[in-house]
Amino acid sequence: MPLSMPRMLRVRASNTNDNVPIKKMGMSDEECEAAVVAGNIPEAPPAPSKPAAPAGTPVVPSLSLSRRPRRNRTSPALRTAFQETSLSPANFVYPLFIHEGEEDTPIGAMPGCYRLGWRHGLVEEVSKARDVGVNSIVLFPKVPDALKSSTGDEAYNENGLVPRTIRLLKDKYPDLVIYTDVALDPYSSDGHDGIVREDGVIMNDETVHQLCKQAVAQARAGADVVSPSDMMDGRIGAIRAALDADGFQHVSIMSYTAKYASSFYGPFREALDSNPRFGDKKTYQMNPANYREALVETREDESEGADILLVKPGLPYLDIIRLLRDNSPLPIAAYQVSGEYSMIKSCGVCKMIDEERVMMESLMCLRRAGADIILSYFALQAARCLCGEKR
Repeated sequence: MPLSMPRMLRVRASNTNDNVPIKKMGMSDEECEAAVVAGNIPEAPPAPSKPAAPAGTPVVPSLSLSRRPRRNRTSPALRTAFQETSLSPANFVYPLFIHEGEEDTPIGAMPGCYRLGWRHGLVEEVSKARDVGVNSIVLFPKVPDALKSSTGDEAYNENGLVPRTIRLLKDKYPDLVIYTDVALDPYSSDGHDGIVREDGVIMNDETVHQLCKQAVAQARAGADVVSPSDMMDGRIGAIRAALDADGFQHVSIMSYTAKYASSFYGPFREALDSNPRFGDKKTYQMNPANYREALVETREDESEGADILLVKPGLPYLDIIRLLRDNSPLPIAAYQVSGEYSMIKSCGVCKMIDEERVMMESLMCLRRAGADIILSYFALQAARCLCGEKR
């Protein structure tokens, strides 16, 4: 004789609030199991009907496919579960421009970016970045013209703008990770990354000598990572030796391994007033047409003691980022440079694109290509998006 089920729960689909608790009917687990065995199956919502196709849709036999990749994209939960690349504020290094002035000066070619007063505006910007999880910065100084020279000696002045700034920030935020730029162009009266001979040749070994002194001065001030961006031959090994000899074995080197002679740097040079006085930088920065040459630079930097390898620019050079990622075990950095930033910003202002979506997509693409960290002027804005802030 079938077991009666006067207290069996009836389950129905409902549009009511999911948080409303369902009333239990007081049956034990054993009673529920016995009811099912006896054939008294609890009622459940019907299977959803197949949605109707629009009028005029052709009737065709189903394709015989063993694999349909779209099945893994059918819902937000599935798309999130199978997402291969993630983006976090911890992946960002925030480039910041500093100057000797008290006021923050807007940079015309870089909407939303400023030359920050090193004592006030910079500290405030770092605080904002830390609030949303960005705890790594890289400093770029605008040096007064009166302090520039043909040999860039101000670069290793231990009471210069960068060392003073490092000491100030480390005093206030001891755990802040500070990257520095190692190159002579902000300090050179010629605007080049190295010492210029009278015939216009950039002198390699003499420049490296100056860069070693600059890196040591920055390390003494408290820099965590020195970042040679000059593209002189042999500078990584020489800087590593100089740092070690002075007791800074713990200071890392992020080498600008594949820095191309790119047209995307224009706004940056306006920000620092560091355009070359003559000529260009093609005798030391890489030819944008070259791919395999990046491997030559990679192998040299690895053998000389680099800790991080950087590709610059970023988005136009995704293939180079992937090349380094596939051929080196070292962390890879990408620099989303000023021209990339300004194009997205300008198109956003003109409502030609959705600035926030394009910003986030561009950063995700750099991560997907293989970058572990990204130097980007969007760092604060992107981190706020990731944290759910809207400002």
